[in-house]
Order: sequence, then structure tokens, then C-alpha cells
Amino acid sequence: MSDVLKSLYQTIQERKTADPENSYVAKLYARGPAKIAQKLGEEAVEMVIEAIRLAEKPSSAKRREALKDEAADLLFHYLVVLGQNDIKPEEILAILESRMGTSGLEEKQNRSANQ
Repeated sequence: MSDVLKSLYQTIQERKTADPENSYVAKLYARGPAKIAQKLGEEAVEMVIEAIRLAEKPSSAKRREALKDEAADLLFHYLVVLGQNDIKPEEILAILESRMGTSGLEEKQNRSANQ
């Protein structure tokens, strides 16, 4: 995992107990898990919109930058959701690593059979 993600996740964890008046992350945590999840959903939608806009104008540098910005926002809020639930990003990476070499279709079918 990149040092940036590790550092960001650690900062997010440290901000759980910070003053919401001084920390965006603390303000999110103070609003509760449902609001944190809602914010993640909003960021996902914003990224989807930018992906569509870029697909419509693939040579647009402006659209490309907007998509990268939204991807960063989504990744940040994803880490906040993980932090809310004390799930380390390494745990997710381990799951992805365990799926490597397995067809996505096969993996999805196996997951569906186990639920």
C-alpha cells in the first residue's frame, strides 16, 4: 500500500477524536455512520458523472482533471468509511490480492453462492 494512503488513513483515524470545529474528518464522524456513508455515495455519483463527461470528450484535459479530483475525493471518503468501522485498507488489499488470478465472473459467482 502506498505511503500516502497509509498516512492519510492514520490521519483520518487520529481525527476521530478531534474538535469538529477544526477538522472536516471529525465533523464527518460527529454526524454519524449514516452521514459518512451518504457522503461516500455522493462522491461516487460525482465521479460517475465526471467519467461520463470524460467519455463524451475524451481529449478534454479539463474533464480528465475533474475525474482525477473526484477520484481523490472518493478515495478519501472511502478511507473515512473504513476508519469509521476500524477496517484497515490493508484488509481490503488482502481480499483483492486473494482474488487475483480468478476470473471476475467466477469470483462473483462464488461470492453469490456463499451469501
